[in-house]
Amino acid sequence: MHIKYKDIEFKFLSETYKEKAFEAYGLKLPQIKQMLPTNLPSVTANEKHMDNLFLLEDDTLAIVDYESEAKTKNHIKYVNYIGRVMERFYKENSKIPNIRLIVIYTGDVEKACPVLEMPCMTLRTEQLFISKLPEEEIYQNIAHRLAEGEDLTEQELMQLIVLLLARKGTENKQKRIEQVIQLAKLIKNGSDQVFVLTGLLVSTDKSINEESARTIRRLLDMTKVGRMLFEEGLEEGIEKGKHNTLQLINKIFMVLKEEPGLTTKEIAHKLHCDENDVDMIRKMYP
Repeated sequence: MHIKYKDIEFKFLSETYKEKAFEAYGLKLPQIKQMLPTNLPSVTANEKHMDNLFLLEDDTLAIVDYESEAKTKNHIKYVNYIGRVMERFYKENSKIPNIRLIVIYTGDVEKACPVLEMPCMTLRTEQLFISKLPEEEIYQNIAHRLAEGEDLTEQELMQLIVLLLARKGTENKQKRIEQVIQLAKLIKNGSDQVFVLTGLLVSTDKSINEESARTIRRLLDMTKVGRMLFEEGLEEGIEKGKHNTLQLINKIFMVLKEEPGLTTKEIAHKLHCDENDVDMIRKMYP
């Protein structure tokens, strides 16, 4: 069951992450064009996958890894990541892509060496230290907006996920996780709420405790969008279910946002789908 959840969570983020920006982290990068799978050819059988791989609008690839410690041996891991990305994309396109390596350090790290130099190569990382973000100010602003019943911006949705990584120490992180979970409950837009909840699970995969993970998944099960994702994934097969449901949800939400005056029947005709599906999604839309 855990693997199925992870598959669906990743797929949901891959469909919605591309609309967000890295600005919540303080990074000035091109917009995300696509979130790519990280199950690339492994150098060793027990090597962990990179955290995120993005295709940006300028067609460069961005490897994004989260670190809670600044270790020299991390550079070995990064070299392996880059080699695996180069291998896959060269096989597919006969071309080595332009790759950026971005390391996002949690609140536990305040400085780290960005460069590894040796006669045969130079590895340069782009670094971001979340400890430098005004995390309490961000938290209070988002909490106030949600308490007032306001919708969050794209950047604020991303910032809500970032908040979990900003604090030092396990105990402080856990307290912030619990606070953010409570804020996520106040998000009215069903799609935005599921984005934040799944983002919390994926972004804090290395640090979140199992109890908090179970709490978040229970909340996902309670949301209408979440139930649609997981129920169809289980009933029709993960690959087919998650793709079809996510595509439909995203399309209907987009039409509702761009053409709010359309009737349920008109939307169903426009998207070639069932009116009951449109009506269900429409009830989630604020």
